[in-house]
Amino acid sequence: PDDIHGMAVAQGILTARGGMTSHAAVVARGMGKCCVAGCEAIKVEEKKGMFTVNGLVFKEGDFITLDGTTGRVIKGEVPTLEPEPSDEFKKLMEWADEIRTLGVRANADTPKDAKKARELGAEGIGLCRTEHMFFGEDRLPFVQRMILAEDKEEREKALEKLEPMQKEDFKGILIEMEGLPVIIRLLDPPLHEFLPNHEDLLLEINKLEFQNSDKKKIEEKRELLQRVTGLREMNPMLGHRGCRLGITFPEVYNMQTRAVFEAAAELLLEGRKVYPEIMIPLVFHEKEL
Repeated sequence: PDDIHGMAVAQGILTARGGMTSHAAVVARGMGKCCVAGCEAIKVEEKKGMFTVNGLVFKEGDFITLDGTTGRVIKGEVPTLEPEPSDEFKKLMEWADEIRTLGVRANADTPKDAKKARELGAEGIGLCRTEHMFFGEDRLPFVQRMILAEDKEEREKALEKLEPMQKEDFKGILIEMEGLPVIIRLLDPPLHEFLPNHEDLLLEINKLEFQNSDKKKIEEKRELLQRVTGLREMNPMLGHRGCRLGITFPEVYNMQTRAVFEAAAELLLEGRKVYPEIMIPLVFHEKEL
Protein backbone atom coordinates (compact mmCIF):
# COMPACT_ATOMS: atom_id res chain seq x y z
CA PRO A 1 0.00 0.00 0.00
CA ASP A 2 2.86 2.42 0.69
CA ASP A 3 3.92 2.23 -2.97
CA ILE A 4 0.52 2.81 -4.57
CA HIS A 5 0.99 6.59 -4.96
CA GLY A 6 4.33 6.10 -6.72
CA MET A 7 2.85 3.42 -8.98
CA ALA A 8 -0.04 5.70 -9.90
CA VAL A 9 2.25 8.42 -11.30
CA ALA A 10 4.95 6.12 -12.71
CA GLN A 11 5.37 5.56 -16.45
CA GLY A 12 6.75 2.09 -15.76
CA ILE A 13 7.69 -0.08 -12.77
CA LEU A 14 10.92 -1.99 -12.18
CA THR A 15 11.50 -4.01 -9.00
CA ALA A 16 14.44 -6.03 -7.72
CA ARG A 17 12.20 -8.53 -5.96
CA GLY A 18 8.96 -10.33 -6.74
CA GLY A 19 7.89 -11.93 -10.00
CA MET A 20 5.22 -12.10 -12.69
CA THR A 21 2.55 -13.08 -10.17
CA SER A 22 3.69 -10.82 -7.31
CA HIS A 23 1.25 -8.28 -5.90
CA ALA A 24 3.15 -5.39 -7.49
CA ALA A 25 2.90 -7.03 -10.92
CA VAL A 26 -0.81 -7.79 -10.51
CA VAL A 27 -1.64 -4.25 -9.37
CA ALA A 28 0.51 -2.74 -12.15
CA ARG A 29 -1.26 -4.91 -14.73
CA GLY A 30 -4.59 -3.72 -13.41
CA MET A 31 -3.43 -0.10 -13.71
CA GLY A 32 -2.23 -0.65 -17.26
CA LYS A 33 1.38 0.01 -16.30
CA CYS A 34 4.40 -1.70 -17.86
CA CYS A 35 6.09 -3.68 -15.08
CA VAL A 36 9.24 -5.80 -14.84
CA ALA A 37 9.24 -7.43 -11.40
CA GLY A 38 12.00 -9.49 -9.82
CA CYS A 39 15.01 -8.13 -11.74
CA GLU A 40 17.49 -9.51 -9.21
CA ALA A 41 20.52 -8.23 -11.14
CA ILE A 42 19.88 -4.64 -10.06
CA LYS A 43 20.96 -3.25 -6.69
CA VAL A 44 18.69 -0.43 -5.54
CA GLU A 45 20.07 2.26 -3.23
CA GLU A 46 16.92 4.15 -2.33
CA LYS A 47 18.52 6.85 -0.17
CA LYS A 48 20.97 7.75 -2.94
CA GLY A 49 18.23 7.68 -5.59
CA MET A 50 20.10 5.23 -7.81
CA PHE A 51 20.55 1.61 -8.79
CA THR A 52 23.50 -0.32 -10.21
CA VAL A 53 23.67 -3.30 -12.56
CA ASN A 54 26.69 -4.94 -14.18
CA GLY A 55 28.93 -2.00 -13.30
CA LEU A 56 26.50 0.58 -14.71
CA VAL A 57 25.05 3.29 -12.50
CA PHE A 58 21.59 4.77 -13.10
CA LYS A 59 20.62 7.86 -11.14
CA GLU A 60 17.34 9.68 -10.67
CA GLY A 61 16.52 11.43 -13.96
CA ASP A 62 18.31 8.89 -16.17
CA PHE A 63 16.23 7.15 -18.83
CA ILE A 64 15.66 3.40 -19.02
CA THR A 65 13.17 1.50 -21.19
CA LEU A 66 11.17 -1.50 -20.01
CA ASP A 67 9.85 -4.35 -22.12
CA GLY A 68 7.10 -5.88 -20.03
CA THR A 69 6.61 -8.80 -22.41
CA THR A 70 10.18 -10.13 -22.34
CA GLY A 71 11.35 -8.59 -19.06
CA ARG A 72 14.18 -6.70 -20.76
CA VAL A 73 15.54 -3.51 -19.15
CA ILE A 74 17.19 -1.31 -21.78
CA LYS A 75 19.60 1.57 -21.18
CA GLY A 76 18.35 4.89 -22.54
CA GLU A 77 15.11 6.02 -24.16
CA VAL A 78 13.84 3.66 -26.88
CA PRO A 79 10.96 4.66 -29.21
CA THR A 80 7.74 2.94 -28.14
CA LEU A 81 4.33 2.15 -29.61
CA GLU A 82 0.93 1.78 -27.98
CA PRO A 83 0.35 -1.98 -27.60
CA GLU A 84 -2.54 -3.49 -29.52
CA PRO A 85 -3.87 -7.05 -29.50
CA SER A 86 -2.58 -9.06 -32.43
CA ASP A 87 -4.90 -10.42 -35.13
CA GLU A 88 -4.15 -13.93 -33.86
CA PHE A 89 -5.26 -12.95 -30.35
CA LYS A 90 -8.49 -11.40 -31.67
CA LYS A 91 -9.26 -14.53 -33.67
CA LEU A 92 -8.61 -16.75 -30.63
CA MET A 93 -11.00 -14.64 -28.55
CA GLU A 94 -13.67 -14.88 -31.28
CA TRP A 95 -13.40 -18.67 -31.20
CA ALA A 96 -13.64 -18.63 -27.40
CA ASP A 97 -16.74 -16.40 -27.52
CA GLU A 98 -18.48 -18.90 -29.80
CA ILE A 99 -18.33 -21.77 -27.31
CA ARG A 100 -17.79 -20.25 -23.85
CA THR A 101 -20.43 -20.51 -21.12
CA LEU A 102 -18.71 -18.27 -18.56
CA GLY A 103 -18.69 -14.47 -18.52
CA VAL A 104 -15.64 -12.38 -17.71
CA ARG A 105 -15.72 -9.43 -15.34
CA ALA A 106 -12.81 -7.18 -14.42
CA ASN A 107 -11.13 -5.85 -11.30
CA ALA A 108 -11.50 -2.06 -11.44
CA ASP A 109 -11.33 0.60 -8.73
CA THR A 110 -11.51 3.81 -10.79
CA PRO A 111 -13.63 5.11 -13.68
CA LYS A 112 -10.52 5.03 -15.87
CA ASP A 113 -9.93 1.34 -15.11
CA ALA A 114 -13.62 0.59 -15.68
CA LYS A 115 -13.58 2.30 -19.07
CA LYS A 116 -10.49 0.38 -20.19
CA ALA A 117 -11.96 -2.91 -18.94
CA ARG A 118 -15.12 -2.33 -20.96
CA GLU A 119 -13.09 -1.49 -24.06
CA LEU A 120 -11.32 -4.84 -23.65
CA GLY A 121 -14.59 -6.75 -23.46
CA ALA A 122 -15.32 -7.07 -19.73
CA GLU A 123 -18.96 -7.85 -19.00
CA GLY A 124 -19.02 -5.92 -15.73
CA ILE A 125 -16.85 -5.49 -12.66
CA GLY A 126 -16.32 -8.55 -10.49
CA LEU A 127 -14.41 -6.70 -7.79
CA CYS A 128 -14.25 -2.99 -7.00
CA ARG A 129 -11.91 -2.62 -3.99
CA THR A 130 -13.04 0.41 -2.01
CA GLU A 131 -9.86 0.47 0.10
CA HIS A 132 -7.85 1.52 -2.96
CA MET A 133 -9.95 4.69 -3.07
CA PHE A 134 -8.91 5.46 0.52
CA PHE A 135 -5.20 5.65 -0.34
CA GLY A 136 -5.66 8.88 -2.32
CA GLU A 137 -3.61 11.77 -0.92
CA ASP A 138 -6.77 13.83 -0.36
CA ARG A 139 -8.45 10.96 1.52
CA LEU A 140 -5.74 9.23 3.55
CA PRO A 141 -5.63 11.94 6.29
CA PHE A 142 -9.39 11.48 6.90
CA VAL A 143 -9.00 7.68 6.90
CA GLN A 144 -6.24 7.96 9.50
CA ARG A 145 -8.35 10.38 11.54
CA MET A 146 -11.18 7.85 11.45
CA ILE A 147 -8.88 5.04 12.61
CA LEU A 148 -7.36 7.09 15.42
CA ALA A 149 -10.69 8.50 16.62
CA GLU A 150 -11.33 8.06 20.34
CA ASP A 151 -15.10 7.67 20.00
CA LYS A 152 -17.94 7.12 17.51
CA GLU A 153 -18.72 10.85 17.17
CA GLU A 154 -15.15 11.69 16.19
CA ARG A 155 -15.06 8.73 13.79
CA GLU A 156 -18.28 9.84 12.09
CA LYS A 157 -16.90 13.36 11.56
CA ALA A 158 -14.00 11.90 9.58
CA LEU A 159 -16.36 9.63 7.62
CA GLU A 160 -18.52 12.63 6.70
CA LYS A 161 -15.52 14.01 4.77
CA LEU A 162 -15.00 10.71 2.96
CA GLU A 163 -18.61 10.01 2.01
CA PRO A 164 -19.00 12.53 -0.85
CA MET A 165 -15.68 11.36 -2.31
CA GLN A 166 -16.83 7.73 -2.16
CA LYS A 167 -20.15 8.60 -3.81
CA GLU A 168 -18.44 10.38 -6.71
CA ASP A 169 -16.09 7.39 -7.13
CA PHE A 170 -19.04 5.01 -7.36
CA LYS A 171 -20.96 7.28 -9.74
CA GLY A 172 -17.99 7.46 -12.11
CA ILE A 173 -17.53 3.68 -12.15
CA LEU A 174 -21.25 2.96 -12.56
CA ILE A 175 -21.47 5.42 -15.47
CA GLU A 176 -18.59 3.69 -17.29
CA MET A 177 -20.25 0.31 -16.66
CA GLU A 178 -23.80 1.43 -17.47
CA GLY A 179 -25.98 -1.57 -18.22
CA LEU A 180 -23.52 -4.01 -16.64
CA PRO A 181 -23.18 -5.33 -13.05
CA VAL A 182 -20.64 -3.81 -10.66
CA ILE A 183 -19.69 -5.68 -7.47
CA ILE A 184 -18.44 -3.21 -4.86
CA ARG A 185 -16.55 -4.73 -1.92
CA LEU A 186 -16.84 -2.89 1.39
CA LEU A 187 -13.67 -1.99 3.30
CA ASP A 188 -11.60 -5.15 3.73
CA PRO A 189 -7.92 -4.76 4.81
CA PRO A 190 -6.63 -4.45 8.40
CA LEU A 191 -6.65 -0.83 9.57
CA HIS A 192 -2.90 -0.78 10.25
CA GLU A 193 -2.32 -0.72 6.48
CA PHE A 194 -3.54 2.89 6.41
CA LEU A 195 -1.14 4.00 9.17
CA PRO A 196 2.64 4.57 9.17
CA ASN A 197 4.85 1.49 9.40
CA HIS A 198 5.64 0.43 12.99
CA GLU A 199 9.41 0.14 12.46
CA ASP A 200 9.57 3.43 10.55
CA LEU A 201 7.81 5.19 13.43
CA LEU A 202 10.29 3.75 15.93
CA LEU A 203 13.20 5.02 13.87
CA GLU A 204 11.59 8.44 13.47
CA ILE A 205 11.03 8.78 17.23
CA ASN A 206 14.62 7.74 17.98
CA LYS A 207 15.89 10.29 15.46
CA LEU A 208 13.73 13.08 16.93
CA GLU A 209 14.92 12.25 20.44
CA PHE A 210 18.57 12.14 19.34
CA GLN A 211 18.15 15.58 17.73
CA ASN A 212 16.40 16.99 20.84
CA SER A 213 13.43 17.93 18.68
CA ASP A 214 10.18 19.50 19.86
CA LYS A 215 8.82 17.51 22.81
CA LYS A 216 5.22 17.96 21.70
CA LYS A 217 6.01 16.46 18.29
CA ILE A 218 7.80 13.52 19.92
CA GLU A 219 4.81 12.91 22.22
CA GLU A 220 2.43 12.95 19.23
CA LYS A 221 4.58 10.37 17.46
CA ARG A 222 4.65 8.21 20.59
CA GLU A 223 0.86 8.30 20.82
CA LEU A 224 0.63 7.31 17.16
CA LEU A 225 3.11 4.48 17.78
CA GLN A 226 0.97 3.28 20.67
CA ARG A 227 -2.12 3.13 18.42
CA VAL A 228 -0.19 1.38 15.63
CA THR A 229 1.16 -1.14 18.15
CA GLY A 230 -2.36 -1.74 19.42
CA LEU A 231 -3.54 -2.63 15.90
CA ARG A 232 -0.74 -5.12 15.25
CA GLU A 233 -1.75 -8.78 15.00
CA MET A 234 0.05 -12.10 14.72
CA ASN A 235 -1.82 -12.87 11.49
CA PRO A 236 -3.59 -9.71 10.30
CA MET A 237 -4.75 -11.40 7.09
CA LEU A 238 -7.15 -13.53 9.16
CA GLY A 239 -7.71 -11.12 12.04
CA HIS A 240 -9.54 -7.84 12.57
CA ARG A 241 -10.45 -7.13 8.97
CA GLY A 242 -13.27 -7.62 6.48
CA CYS A 243 -16.77 -7.92 7.92
CA ARG A 244 -15.32 -7.88 11.45
CA LEU A 245 -14.38 -4.24 10.87
CA GLY A 246 -18.02 -3.61 9.97
CA ILE A 247 -19.13 -5.29 13.20
CA THR A 248 -16.69 -3.30 15.35
CA PHE A 249 -17.21 -0.01 13.50
CA PRO A 250 -20.65 -0.23 11.82
CA GLU A 251 -20.51 3.48 10.93
CA VAL A 252 -17.82 2.68 8.32
CA TYR A 253 -20.03 0.25 6.41
CA ASN A 254 -23.04 2.54 6.94
CA MET A 255 -21.16 5.32 5.16
CA GLN A 256 -20.06 3.10 2.29
CA THR A 257 -23.44 1.50 1.62
CA ARG A 258 -25.13 4.91 1.79
CA ALA A 259 -22.63 6.23 -0.77
CA VAL A 260 -23.34 3.28 -3.10
CA PHE A 261 -27.14 3.58 -2.85
CA GLU A 262 -27.17 7.37 -3.24
CA ALA A 263 -24.85 7.17 -6.26
CA ALA A 264 -27.09 4.55 -7.87
CA ALA A 265 -30.29 6.47 -7.04
CA GLU A 266 -28.98 9.71 -8.54
CA LEU A 267 -27.99 7.93 -11.74
CA LEU A 268 -31.33 6.14 -11.97
CA LEU A 269 -33.06 9.52 -11.74
CA GLU A 270 -30.96 10.61 -14.72
CA GLY A 271 -32.38 7.68 -16.67
CA ARG A 272 -29.23 5.55 -16.54
CA LYS A 273 -29.35 1.77 -16.11
CA VAL A 274 -26.93 0.85 -13.34
CA TYR A 275 -26.61 -2.44 -11.45
CA PRO A 276 -24.50 -2.13 -8.29
CA GLU A 277 -24.00 -5.17 -6.05
CA ILE A 278 -22.38 -5.09 -2.61
CA MET A 279 -19.86 -7.67 -1.38
CA ILE A 280 -19.41 -8.11 2.37
CA PRO A 281 -15.79 -9.27 2.70
CA LEU A 282 -14.31 -12.27 4.52
CA VAL A 283 -17.44 -13.77 6.02
CA PHE A 284 -16.52 -16.91 8.00
CA HIS A 285 -19.87 -17.56 9.68
CA GLU A 286 -23.50 -16.74 8.96
CA LYS A 287 -23.80 -14.91 12.30
CA GLU A 288 -21.31 -12.30 11.05
CA LEU A 289 -23.88 -11.26 8.46
